[in-house]
Amino acid sequence: MGLEEIVFTIISHAGSAKSMCFEALRLARNGDFQTAEALINKAKEELYETHDIQNNMIQKEACGERQEVTLLLMHAEDHLMNAMLAKDLIEEMIEMYKENKKYREMLIND
Repeated sequence: MGLEEIVFTIISHAGSAKSMCFEALRLARNGDFQTAEALINKAKEELYETHDIQNNMIQKEACGERQEVTLLLMHAEDHLMNAMLAKDLIEEMIEMYKENKKYREMLIND
């Protein structure tokens, strides 16, 4: 796989993962936690694939196979890191929505 193909694969998977995470957050806000969790899991799969590509590049460089660092590669890495951060934060936010729902239900039932 050439550098350009690697870059656009990373951007594509990271973008898909980030979109899935934000859709999961919207679903959780509306109380659909099951579908939200399924989307988060799909996003994780996208990120795992992308992370594997990144790790492969790192391993090659560690073995002496230098990779040209381009603005496009930096852009792809930025997309990946933003998607990973979004996933982590959104997972926490979904947990807060779940706790909030339990608390509201508890107040209603008392």
